Order: sequence, then C-alpha cells, then structure tokens
Amino acid sequence: MTATTYAELDLTGTTRPPMSRLVKVELRKMVDTRAGMWLLITIAAVTVLATTIFGLAGHDQDRTFYNFMQFAGAPQGVLLPVLGILLVTQEWSQRTAMVTFTLEPRRSRTLAAKVYAALLLGLAAFVVAVGVATLATVVFGGTDPWRNLGGIDFAKFAILQFSGILQGLAFGLLFLSSAFAIVLFFVLPTGFSILFNTVPALEDSAPWIDFGTAQGPLGDVGNLSGQEWAQLAITGTAWVILPFLAGLWRMLRAEVK
Repeated sequence: MTATTYAELDLTGTTRPPMSRLVKVELRKMVDTRAGMWLLITIAAVTVLATTIFGLAGHDQDRTFYNFMQFAGAPQGVLLPVLGILLVTQEWSQRTAMVTFTLEPRRSRTLAAKVYAALLLGLAAFVVAVGVATLATVVFGGTDPWRNLGGIDFAKFAILQFSGILQGLAFGLLFLSSAFAIVLFFVLPTGFSILFNTVPALEDSAPWIDFGTAQGPLGDVGNLSGQEWAQLAITGTAWVILPFLAGLWRMLRAEVK
C-alpha cells in the first residue's frame, strides 16, 4: 500500500495586500451595510438641517460663519462617534470577523486600516461641515458674518471632529459590541454630568475628569489657555487613548467566531 501524498501550496511569493486596499475595504463596509449607509446619510442631512434652521431663526448678529460651523458640527459630534463604533463592531456583530482576518491575518494591519478609515471619515465630515457653513453664511449671513475668525478656530473644530470619531472607535474596540458601546458612550458622560452638578465639591474637578467638559472651550472663539489645553490632553488620554490601547489588546487576543 502506498501512502497518499499531498501537494504543498507555496505561499512564499504571495504579497500582502497594500494598506490602501485595506482602507478602501473598510470604507466600503460602511457603505455596503444599511446601518452604515443610513448613518452617513443622516449625518449629511442633519448637518444641512441644523445650519438651515439656525439661518432662518437666528438673530442677525449671531449669524456668523463661526456660529454656522458650530451648528453644523453639533449633530456630527453626536453621530460621528457612533460611526466610529460601527466601524469596528459591525464585523463582530455580524460575525464576519473570521472572513476579515482570513483575508488579512495580521490583525494589527486591519486595525490600522480602520484607524485610517476613521480619520478619512472625520476629514470628510469636517469638509462637509465647513462647506455647509460657508454656503449658509453666504445665504443667511448677518452683519459682518466673517468676523472673529482665525486659523485656530478651524484647528479646534477639527479636534472636535476627529476626537469624536476616534473616541467612538476606541469604545468599539474595547467592547466589540455595537449596542453596549453606543449605550455606554452616551450614558457615561450623562452620569458624570449629573454627578458634577449634584456634588458641588466636584464641580472644579470636572474639566480634569470629564472629556466633554474639557472639550467645552473648543467651541469658544479664540485660543485655549494653557490649563485648558492640559485638561483636554489629560481627559483625552483617559477617554480616548487608554480605551483604544485596552481595545487594541482585546482585539488582538479575541477569539474569532
């Protein structure tokens, strides 16, 4: 009796997919799912709706480009983190992670592609918000609508956009569950807000603990003080970087089903 022999598959010449292709795949996933597609449509729609309502109802002296930009960014600040969460969790919720990690076994590269995709989506949201605000200013702008505008204001607005979607990405990595991550993302800030408002002794500590409170000065005209930048850095580390690192550790070791 002769032993059965099997041909070996030589993979030594196989090249790994380029990062640009992985990023395109991650962006495509957001469009291919109904949840992702409708979320993107909703973000664009409410951005236009918010600025239009303000343009029709706002006082003449308030209808400045800066205020239009803030109104355009307000709904995005709520929805962009959800987009970041879904960017990670939809695979684990729909049980397609096995396919993803089979096509690209290096989970770190897949995660890097998700981060790049999140940054591109944040950039797109920033461009849309600024574009809508510019158009609204031209159509509805009051007296001297371009006053008190500087480059630092665009930088602060960009920080708000990118930090929101990256925080959502971090929560998605940490919990790997869409529902759980979304609920906690909105419940935790609300809980901290109630705590700080009901315990006066903690009120001064809020900007050093709560990320949302520390982000408040980003919505004001002009630069932040040194203390405000420090508060933003400390709370950003606690609410974005640390959850991201913990989520990275979990994702790299999670069992794929």
